[in-house]
Amino acid sequence: MSRFLVDAHLPLRLVRLLKEQGHDAVHTSELPRGNATPDEEINALSLQEERVVVTKDADFVQSLILHGKPYKLLLISTGNISNRALEDLFLRKLEVLSELLNIYRYVELGREEMVAHL
Repeated sequence: MSRFLVDAHLPLRLVRLLKEQGHDAVHTSELPRGNATPDEEINALSLQEERVVVTKDADFVQSLILHGKPYKLLLISTGNISNRALEDLFLRKLEVLSELLNIYRYVELGREEMVAHL
């Protein structure tokens, strides 16, 4: 089981899907400041609770490389994609994503490929 923190740019339904698959997942909309939660607070919570930040925001990549925050990062680099297509992609790739995130701190998920970094 992985622990996820899903960023504001991604649908709340993704949290539901992750929970249905047995993972612990929270969306930024559920945090005290909601989707207005600053990246620094997201990073701090990620470190404190050992959560993988799931985001489309490349600023988190720079933060991970320069400052070692967040705890782990799953960058969604699919470009524009419907919520349904994103959910289908997660369902197909979730087992491999979880395995990669057990080993690597930074995984990038595209439409056709996954790349593990660090």
